[in-house]
Amino acid sequence: MTRTGLFPLLCFFLLAFLLQGCKERNEIDPHTVFRYNEYRNVTSLDPAFARNPQNIWPINQLFNGLVQLDKELHIQPEIAAHWEISSDGITYRFKLRDDIYFHSSPLFGPAETRKVKASDFVYSFNRLTDPKVASPGSWVMQQVKSYRAIDDYTLEIELKNPFPGFLGLLSMRYCAVVPQEVVEYYGSRFRSNPIGTGPFYFKRWEEDVKLVLRKNNRYFEKDSAGNKLPYLEAVAIEFIPDIQSEFMLFLQGKLDFINSLDSSYKDELLTPRGALQPKYKNRIQLLNGPYLNTEYIGFYLDHSNPAIQSPKIREAMNIGFDRKLMIAFLRNNIGYPAKKGFIPKGLGGTSENEFSYDPQKAKKLVKAYTDENQSPPQLTLTTDSNYIDLCEYLQREMQKIGIELQIEVLPTATLRQAKSAGKLELFRASWIADYPDAENYLSLFYGKNFSPNGPNYTHYQNAAFDSLYAQSLSVGDEKARTKLYGKMDALAMKDHPLIPLYYDEVIRFVQKNIKGMEINPINLLVLKTVFKE
Repeated sequence: MTRTGLFPLLCFFLLAFLLQGCKERNEIDPHTVFRYNEYRNVTSLDPAFARNPQNIWPINQLFNGLVQLDKELHIQPEIAAHWEISSDGITYRFKLRDDIYFHSSPLFGPAETRKVKASDFVYSFNRLTDPKVASPGSWVMQQVKSYRAIDDYTLEIELKNPFPGFLGLLSMRYCAVVPQEVVEYYGSRFRSNPIGTGPFYFKRWEEDVKLVLRKNNRYFEKDSAGNKLPYLEAVAIEFIPDIQSEFMLFLQGKLDFINSLDSSYKDELLTPRGALQPKYKNRIQLLNGPYLNTEYIGFYLDHSNPAIQSPKIREAMNIGFDRKLMIAFLRNNIGYPAKKGFIPKGLGGTSENEFSYDPQKAKKLVKAYTDENQSPPQLTLTTDSNYIDLCEYLQREMQKIGIELQIEVLPTATLRQAKSAGKLELFRASWIADYPDAENYLSLFYGKNFSPNGPNYTHYQNAAFDSLYAQSLSVGDEKARTKLYGKMDALAMKDHPLIPLYYDEVIRFVQKNIKGMEINPINLLVLKTVFKE
């Protein structure tokens, strides 16, 4: 071919390439894409591993379960159209909707999809408890004796004993339905090849860079006016590990919301009283409300350090700092001082006892310990980099009452593993409600829940508490159960196995053009009702 003949051909291919690039860039209107950053990164899109917010948020867009929670944490239908509970509280019978389809996949055959049936939930629950899968959510099924598909759209679950919080457990994304043929094809790679039924389907995941979800046009839910959900065409999740960079992108309008209150920018956005700074009122929305999350410092009670084993030191640390001042100084009054035990604001069962700030009594307790042991108490508090300011505040306050507190900083994942393995004297942690019942919090003190096989990271054990806990599981009357919860919380707090710091607050900074975003006390991200003006 001559050079003159080659030139038009090269121009043709170049034009085609440019047009294709334009087509790809313009395929989705940016106005219909919701963008946020996940600085903690996502480790799996498999609902069997929906153990933390960074995984739960995208999983919630991809999958559905039998039931869901509304913004007031009331149980609502999802794939289950309705259900019946036997008079003894043991048997639950769910009637499923017959119009729920899995996302498209060639693994379903020529139709590339199929309806969800009761047998899919049987498979999903079997998988949740399969030791080979090793799901951290297997504990959800501890109360379950059996389950079976009566027919294609009827599922029956039988409990070992009555458990009033069971429907709340089923709302967790651990219990989402997955398709057997897809899971078995991908095996462990299902984490990055998810097929669910949710308002969005999986499009692309470039790990550590970006995750993209697209609108599911077959989604079954509608809004109150009968319009199909979701409104958005796509969700784009970035993985920028630096919180300050995330904040700058948000201010530039390149992210649609941020869900954090970092010390580096809290004063820039918020007044000392927790209101939005005047200069941002025309650009940003502030959404906030109670969050079922208790931030705390845990004592590993099986540790050999005598200061950890001393009730005097544990009490002194609980009363030796001002929680109200801490919230004002470190969090611009976002949150509530944890003065009444471990159960957070918004749930029934909070203890009537209060931790009163009493530095003089704390000093006397520390002196008594020092006299008995002929040396002052020395402890090491382990945290991750996001909470250094809080731990340094405690370090200064403990020094004032005679306790030497060293701070050790570990990566978040390493901290989590060390906490579970019992390798830390003192650890900063948080407990976010998995379901809206105070039993969820009290399970951290139950003797049979010792870590690493359960959430009792402090290895607290009290026979009287265990007896009340077992009793509460079979109490159907909510008022009676709440009263028991209050007794249990007071009993555990009397022994000071941990230091409740504050009850958190959901706080979201949202661009002004974002509409339909609602907050809820478990801080679940719900995007099916969100749209952009």
